[in-house]
Amino acid sequence: MFRNAPHDAGKTVALTFDADMTADQGGRAAAGEHFDNPGLIAALRTLKVPATVFMTGRWAEEYPDQARSIGRDPLFEVANHSYSHYAFTGDCYGLPTVPEDRMRADVERAYTAFRKAGVPNAMPYFRFPGGCYDRRALRAVSGTGVTAVQWDVVSGDAFATDADAVAQQVLQGVKPGSVVVMHCTRSAAPTTEQVVRTVVPELRRQGYRFAKVSELIGTTSTRR
Repeated sequence: MFRNAPHDAGKTVALTFDADMTADQGGRAAAGEHFDNPGLIAALRTLKVPATVFMTGRWAEEYPDQARSIGRDPLFEVANHSYSHYAFTGDCYGLPTVPEDRMRADVERAYTAFRKAGVPNAMPYFRFPGGCYDRRALRAVSGTGVTAVQWDVVSGDAFATDADAVAQQVLQGVKPGSVVVMHCTRSAAPTTEQVVRTVVPELRRQGYRFAKVSELIGTTSTRR
């Protein structure tokens, strides 16, 4: 389980974005609900911020062109957020649950969806839907060869309407080596683009640089 790099490893921070979509939300997408956030991705590109997108397989199926564009952009890396965004434990924010005997298949199905969308070289990192896990879930996903990745800074962007408050929460929480969790889902996190446009220049002013999760994990492993 990886949450952050050592805080004495230098002023580096990883911004991560969960591209959530549950397996049964296709009807809502067809009715016009936006589970994507192209404005956020455009802002990251404009600001030249490397980032890790934890993508569900269902999101990649719904937005294959965007998934492919993110996956082929060297600024970003795509990691696994499950296929269905169903929880890997009980009692996880009301999410439906993946049975234990289907957990490994759910992770693998997401990688299949990425390949079909044209995402090359998705990273062997996995973030539990809702951040909910237990030993049983960790054991199940470890069989797929992934590293579980959580975070040490909660942005609070999910369902938030006050971008300034979210930005303040991020700025107050970040330390050297931090991993920040945000979302790439307009319908559920409408302020995130503005948060990024506020947070990135301020953190740079404070001397931080941005990195993908793979760089932080590499930093950690080289110090062992």
